[in-house]
Amino acid sequence: MGFDQFNINGKLKQTLLKYNYTVPTAIQERTIPLILEGLDIIARAQTGSGKTIAFALPLMELLGNEARSKKPKIKIVVLTPTRELARQVKQVFIQLGEALEHKPEIVNLIGGQSISDQLLKLQKGCDIVIATSGRLIEIIGKKQIDLSHLKYFILDEADKMLDLGFEEELDSILEIIPKNRQNLLFSATYPQKVLDIASKVTSKASKVTLEDELNITENITQKAIEVNKENRSALLRHLIKENRFKQTLVFMSTKKAADNIAAKFRKYGFNAESFHGALEQDERDYTLEDFKNKDINILFCTDLASRGLHIEDISCVVNYDLPRSTDDYIHRIGRTGRAGKKGTAITFVGHENKEHFKLIEKRCNIKLKLEQIEGFELTGKPIEKQKGEAPVKGKRKSKKDKLRELQASQNQK
Repeated sequence: MGFDQFNINGKLKQTLLKYNYTVPTAIQERTIPLILEGLDIIARAQTGSGKTIAFALPLMELLGNEARSKKPKIKIVVLTPTRELARQVKQVFIQLGEALEHKPEIVNLIGGQSISDQLLKLQKGCDIVIATSGRLIEIIGKKQIDLSHLKYFILDEADKMLDLGFEEELDSILEIIPKNRQNLLFSATYPQKVLDIASKVTSKASKVTLEDELNITENITQKAIEVNKENRSALLRHLIKENRFKQTLVFMSTKKAADNIAAKFRKYGFNAESFHGALEQDERDYTLEDFKNKDINILFCTDLASRGLHIEDISCVVNYDLPRSTDDYIHRIGRTGRAGKKGTAITFVGHENKEHFKLIEKRCNIKLKLEQIEGFELTGKPIEKQKGEAPVKGKRKSKKDKLRELQASQNQK
């Protein structure tokens, strides 16, 4: 069934067709009716599952049914982990807003852009704020935003917001927004920290978990290639040429490594760039746009690009460095093989990370044959782990001894 199954106005349905949204995804089928009923939800939704439409469509229907004041007041706040995702979510709201009689005013509050311009837009009035938490907190601190009319509060990609300090930022936001509101929380995984955050936001949420959801890796050919660390760059160049990969996303562990290897590949004649959080916002925007337009063929990136970015036609994803989190392996490779298309995911495995790769396989429920490419075979032997010397009883000070020494030194002062 199409979007006709939902109780939304005809103009919204026409707008969906205009932007090629024809058949609702599983997460949309499950969540849209619940949101229209006014229920709080916690939904488990993978990147690429259509979750933005899952909350934006019903919210635009609800917003369109409300009486409009002369000056717009903030009714919807969406928090996202990255600036890029905030901008993409805004674009979806803008598209859907074309169907409403009174087109909503939508503002991004994100770092890397002029805060003065954002404050000016807030003063003029807006209906929807899509923000990163740091910039929103900054503006709240300046007492330049009125959230007293808020009705809908959304956390998007909640599990990617769990950096140090986010809980404090969330607490500050929850303190000033109305208690009577509808809460929507979307997350690809449910670690305990996400459940703790969810309990702060709402105590009455309906949980939506799609057990029968298609495996997002079914269109992806996964390969694990053994290679010495120092030969990865040459192997990557060989694989790209040999397989004629077009748009290739290469994940690196650090920003510096991404910059260095992108410069190296340009010297070899590849259209390559780096993408990470240390770039100025304009650089990030231009780089992404060039990659989407295929002016750049290879993007060396950190995990900033593993979630939330809508980039079509990525033919290959390479784990040049393994992700720290096993969950991030799935999010990384999920950038290819989307919308029914086939994709390839390649992971480089060396002596130093073989054990970590086994852990990723175990937790992601996959088993890959370790391949070797002629001319780039893995050589040498793994470095044996040296066990530390066993502690000698009585040599280390006990906690009581340390406490006695501390008290004695304080008594002497």
